[in-house]
Amino acid sequence: MTTEVVKQHIVVAQNASGRNMNVPIYRMRGARPGPTVYIQSSIHGAEVQGNVVIYHLIQRLKDMDICGEVILVPNCNPVGTNIKAGEYTMGRFDPVNGTNWNRGYHFDKDSVEQFANTVTPEESVQGIKQRFRAFLSNAIDTKLATPWGLGLAQQLNLKLQQLAVNADFVLDLHNGPVSTRHIYVPEYAKPSASLFNIPHCIFIPNVFAGALDEATFCPWWTLQESIEANLQRNIEFNVEAFTLEMGSQEVINFTEGDVDALSILSYLNAKGALHNCDVKPNDMTRLGVMLKDYKTLFTDWGGMVEYLAKPGESIKAGEPLAKILNIDELDNDNGSRLLNAPCDLIPILHFPSASVLSGTQLYKVFTNYETLT
Repeated sequence: MTTEVVKQHIVVAQNASGRNMNVPIYRMRGARPGPTVYIQSSIHGAEVQGNVVIYHLIQRLKDMDICGEVILVPNCNPVGTNIKAGEYTMGRFDPVNGTNWNRGYHFDKDSVEQFANTVTPEESVQGIKQRFRAFLSNAIDTKLATPWGLGLAQQLNLKLQQLAVNADFVLDLHNGPVSTRHIYVPEYAKPSASLFNIPHCIFIPNVFAGALDEATFCPWWTLQESIEANLQRNIEFNVEAFTLEMGSQEVINFTEGDVDALSILSYLNAKGALHNCDVKPNDMTRLGVMLKDYKTLFTDWGGMVEYLAKPGESIKAGEPLAKILNIDELDNDNGSRLLNAPCDLIPILHFPSASVLSGTQLYKVFTNYETLT
């Protein structure tokens, strides 16, 4: 069978000339009932690999029996993609207001707890979900319509969040600077980590820091906890959201993009979004860490660096992570030195440049990690 792809565009911003900046939305609906899936890529301008993943997803899903609907939004931030400085894309922050493009989504814990007070013991899960989605959608619309206006990043985020508000499963595709594959997983969805073919998993608490995955799962998680506290009623809404980090920024790789598309399809198949599909998770080693043990190694020095520890490698305490060049000491024994690991760790990503200022986030690493599969 062939699934039809319906393409439309939405306006997410206007440039200084007053011209609209559009984003394509690809919708793929199946004949069978099922969940709604929302997938976006490139909210940070330099993180482009997710666009290739979405390309492969569309090509594969066209020949699959979809249950429900899959909504795909590639290159969701055209403003960030076009902020170039020489050969580099500087699209991590709104250039006008300095805001991280991935920190303007909406979540209001107090209003969610107030909504929870309206839930009755006999109300069905489906009824609660329908009312709550309308509640969230109205809150986003209200925020967009504020007479005081909003910064560019927040306007963009809220328009994208409105597209995702009815989704059961939300995937936000990212890349690190120089990075191995890893995924951010809400703690309540820990079993789902093994449904992706991603070796490194970071488990995050019910704390909102502004990102799309948190803006999706924090309301549902908070609602669930509040209902349990109010009514002593155990309830599961089966809404999940993840940030997938698929390698390094500023590059695309079509072969690796298809690998990640299959990884996503294995998750969607397990969640009932595909009918009569044989795509399953790979038998592989997956490591997990709590967010508090996902550490950042900052520099207390400046210099030029060779990165010796590669993302994904296991490093023992005392083994070298990097070699540092000090150009003021090239004529003596202090011209170079090693930076050693403070404990057993796994580097997940490192700074992309060899030129490093003091206070730089040099590495982000797993510590106190566990084997999941």
